[in-house]
Amino acid sequence: MKNGINIKQLSLWALYDFANSFVLITFFLYYSQWLVVDRGVSDFWFNMTFVGSSLLFLLTVPVAGSIADKIKVNMPGLRTTTLLSVIFFSATGLIATFFPEHYVISIVTFSLATYFYLFCFTFYNPLLHDVAASEKHGLASGWGQFGNWLGQMVGLLVALPFAAGTITLLGEPGRAQTLIPAAFFFLLFASPMLIFFKESGVRTVIPISVKVEYKNVFRSFLNLCKSPGVGLFLLAYFFFNDAVTTASNNFPIYVDKLFGVSDDIKSYLLLGILVTSAIGAPISGWIADKIGLKRTLLWILGGWLIIFPLMAVAKNFTFFIFVCVAMGLWFGSIWTVTRAYLMRLTPPSMVNQSFTYYTLMERLATFIGPISWGLIVTYLPRVGAFNYRAAAVAMAVFVFIGFVFTKKIPEVNPSGIRTKVIK
Repeated sequence: MKNGINIKQLSLWALYDFANSFVLITFFLYYSQWLVVDRGVSDFWFNMTFVGSSLLFLLTVPVAGSIADKIKVNMPGLRTTTLLSVIFFSATGLIATFFPEHYVISIVTFSLATYFYLFCFTFYNPLLHDVAASEKHGLASGWGQFGNWLGQMVGLLVALPFAAGTITLLGEPGRAQTLIPAAFFFLLFASPMLIFFKESGVRTVIPISVKVEYKNVFRSFLNLCKSPGVGLFLLAYFFFNDAVTTASNNFPIYVDKLFGVSDDIKSYLLLGILVTSAIGAPISGWIADKIGLKRTLLWILGGWLIIFPLMAVAKNFTFFIFVCVAMGLWFGSIWTVTRAYLMRLTPPSMVNQSFTYYTLMERLATFIGPISWGLIVTYLPRVGAFNYRAAAVAMAVFVFIGFVFTKKIPEVNPSGIRTKVIK
């Protein structure tokens, strides 16, 4: 390792984050609008795709995380879930392109694609241990997140000519044209990680009973939460990630409803956000390694408490652009720091389970955030897009709850020693 970081492993790890961001940005920007704007489906049903994937995740992935901790390897699981995710993203693109009248089936395939996409991170995030030493987890996580934001930028630029109709591969021009290329590039750029990454764990051959694992899943979760700070972290993450994820999933629709701008302008706005996100990721990781992961996370959450209300009150599009581009710094920071912080809090023997519940808290949040968002935009007054502005303010409330819980979590130094709670 050079200065505590294995450069080759980090490059492969960050390249995977680069790869998966192609489908992240393309499907959440163009599939959401194809379904809601082009096909006239309610926002509520788009958000229910995340609820469906969350239910599948809840029923299966905690057991998978427990098994992964016992067999002590992650790459076989990462390869399998990545390939299944690519298959279902491709199926969604094919339906949207050739059989748009069957959009209900695309909702099912998109839910399955999202499920396997999220499943990947149960195996991917714990590999941070093979990328960097503990005292460099913040910076390494930041460079991984940098790869994610860079991939979103490239994915957005690749998608633009397809969305604009400049390039048409198959079928009718339009937003659906962006989906199949995104799935292809996910597989293309993920392949080096899937083939060449060397994890330090050696597979342990032990008898595994899935039935027994299901019986013990609740007990395993309680044991995990007994580790100082882990339970509080997951609870806090549930709330603040709920707000950030829900807002990001609905961002293209939010901009459309408030300002009615073209897809090109939305794409350039997102590009600006992604640039500042890419800048914020490694910087926040470096800062977190210097001043502490918890202190950095509290500053990040404080920023979101300002950003959401500013988004809600913005009526001038120029001001809205300024808020959104500045917001990118916080987008780039939040998952950089939370990933490294949870790695620091968790006992080594429970890392897979810990990151399973990390993702599960994100998905369980989709029961509250999207439902709250959907109900607010459906039933509150729509004049002046008041309903969407109120939804943005509601997200600030969730962040505040998460902020309160975060203050109670102990700081942990690289050697694993808990220090006093920061007041």
